[in-house]
Amino acid sequence: MPKPENMTFTAHSEYGKIKSLFIKKAADAFVSNQHLAENWQALNYLGQPNFEAAVAEYGVFENVFKLDGAEVHYLPNDASVNMDSIYCRDAAIATNAGMIICNMGKAGRMHEPAAERRAFEAAGIPVLGEISAPGTVEGGDVAWLDENTLAVGYTYRTNEEGIRQLTALLNPLGVEVITVPLPHYRGPADVFHLMSILSPVDRDLAVVYSPLMPIAFRNLLISRGYSLIEVPDAEFDSMGCNVLALGPRDCLVVDGNPVTKAALERAGCTVTVYKGEDISVKGGGGPTCLTRPWQRYL
Repeated sequence: MPKPENMTFTAHSEYGKIKSLFIKKAADAFVSNQHLAENWQALNYLGQPNFEAAVAEYGVFENVFKLDGAEVHYLPNDASVNMDSIYCRDAAIATNAGMIICNMGKAGRMHEPAAERRAFEAAGIPVLGEISAPGTVEGGDVAWLDENTLAVGYTYRTNEEGIRQLTALLNPLGVEVITVPLPHYRGPADVFHLMSILSPVDRDLAVVYSPLMPIAFRNLLISRGYSLIEVPDAEFDSMGCNVLALGPRDCLVVDGNPVTKAALERAGCTVTVYKGEDISVKGGGGPTCLTRPWQRYL
């Protein structure tokens, strides 16, 4: 692997045009209606997804990346993991030196990191390191602010020891890790990550939900030159703040967030909407959660 300074692409970005990514099809994560019926309540879904509807929604979602020219890698069906494995961002963090394998804060997802590691190794992607117990880190709690700065949410899913281990892995790469302590909100059972309230969509533009954002961190974003698109209260639970940048100001959002969509368009963004009732809303995972980008173009 060439040194980062010689690369025309990077893993240290949330908004560069996606070159390659991993996804997991709904059919392989959700398995069947019977499997969903047996597992959705224990995993704290808002409702039971319908298998056929989820597969149809996912086909439209998946096609967005094919049409955009991204190199798509598929995480396989794996009996060791459950339906949450569709939200594949959470089990790994991409860096220019390889993947960091996470250790999940949600007990029902404990086998996902090892399953993803097997898939990365099969694809010839190096592994930089892994987070080990008692440390926990989930990928939804990390966001690149620029190539050398990673924000990490201190949450019920990502703890102090996990952040310490992550920092030790990233420091040799010249990466500064900024810890963002997040509030209790709805408690340990809720899926509340840093990227529940922050989605960078360009080098100087981010979608945010300020009512749950620490003041110091919000001020830090502004001091770094970010303009902020504020998600209204009515669109927080429908994941208006969970926006995936396909490229700079080229955004993918869950249907049902018209105010946020309009604000993005006023900021010069192109917005693609997908129906995500069964693959996103019921499980609390928007387009960033459904993808594990590997590399983006600079």
